[in-house]
Amino acid sequence: MKIHFIAIGGSAMHNLAIALHKKGFEVTGSDDVIFEPSSTRLANYGLLPAEFGWFEQNITPDLDAVILGMHARLDNPELLKAQAMGLRIYSYPEYIYEQSKEKLRVVIGGSHGKTTITSMILHVLNYYRKDFDYLVGAQLAGFETMVKVTDSAPIIIIEGDEYLASPIDRRPKFHLYHANIGVISGIAWDHINVFPTFEDYISQFDKFIDTISVGGKLIYCKNDQELDQLVENSKAEIAHIPYTIPAHEVLDGITYLLPERTALKVFGDHNLMNLNAAKLVCEQLGINTADFNAAIASFTGAAKRLELLNSTGNTSVYKDFAHSPSKLKATIDAVKAQFEKRKLVACIELHTFSSLNKAFLQQYENTMNEADLAIVYIDEKTFKHKKMEPLSADDVQTSFNDQNIVFFSDAENLERYLRGLNFNNTNLLLMSSGNFGGMDLVKLASELNV
Repeated sequence: MKIHFIAIGGSAMHNLAIALHKKGFEVTGSDDVIFEPSSTRLANYGLLPAEFGWFEQNITPDLDAVILGMHARLDNPELLKAQAMGLRIYSYPEYIYEQSKEKLRVVIGGSHGKTTITSMILHVLNYYRKDFDYLVGAQLAGFETMVKVTDSAPIIIIEGDEYLASPIDRRPKFHLYHANIGVISGIAWDHINVFPTFEDYISQFDKFIDTISVGGKLIYCKNDQELDQLVENSKAEIAHIPYTIPAHEVLDGITYLLPERTALKVFGDHNLMNLNAAKLVCEQLGINTADFNAAIASFTGAAKRLELLNSTGNTSVYKDFAHSPSKLKATIDAVKAQFEKRKLVACIELHTFSSLNKAFLQQYENTMNEADLAIVYIDEKTFKHKKMEPLSADDVQTSFNDQNIVFFSDAENLERYLRGLNFNNTNLLLMSSGNFGGMDLVKLASELNV
């Protein structure tokens, strides 16, 4: 098979390119810019384009497929030529389905927790040396790539994003996988540039349920009232398997599953619900509760999901991907509950299109109330890049309903402020889907005043 990737540098795209290369396919690709770690990883497999840019000569009649990334525009010259030649053009989720039509497909969807649930399942399957394919949204310890596609594996575990598949395929990605076993972790409005109302957004999960194969199974979080109602009203001919927070206790900063008292390396109600979802999936795949618990005890989490950057005495510093209102509140609440006797400095970078929208910002009301010190950072360059109206400190404080929120728009000033605080008996939580203006978070975590 000869495959060409348009916009090969994307996170999922470059991982799929590597996976297909390892499968023996002839893979080429193009992009106008490729950042790390994609650049080095593509280069290691001889897949890094010799020159950045879009070149019509890359599109030839002998291509079996063209895979189109979201980064490409509708007027991309390579796309236009592929369309004119009548070549088969896939989005990457569409191609993942093509490669897994004969497998048992487990698809994990939801506004939050997708990566963690997927990572937990992968960790357990890997622990028992099962043969499986996968697609996950973060780099995991013990896994070379974020995508694996083979001919031999009987199952594939897919993190199912609700964002659009490609510039020419406006369907949400998770609609394209046709799950045999589906998971929905919860629904909290996001991606307002695509789904301008909450009703629009909810309907995508309703449609996802309808894409689950007849006779399949839906594992879902019963704690989410909106989701629970959606499942109850569904006419899909599938089995419903609800889950909630499992029995547990927290002693001296460690969470234990009950009744076995399995010590965990992760914590917080959301992580515990994610764990229950992963356990139910693994049960469907033949792994019982005792074996699941034995494996999950060594799970340390996915990258940027309550990732511990440093711990010294009575101070811990965590990095998290949290950016939406529900994720922000859940992450803050989790750290406060785990360390009841410590203060918490919580800092979020607002970075996504939704979070920088002045109307949507109101969804953040009271989300940082549990923090002892709440900080909001927005890189002033982000507004220019996204061509959006800047937000002021007053906009942020009013929307969050907290006049004590400290606001920064310059990374150097933010870092100087954090270094000036005393973190004795205090945790720091750094949350963003961006990069805090290039701040070295690991160095900062190791040099805080404790």
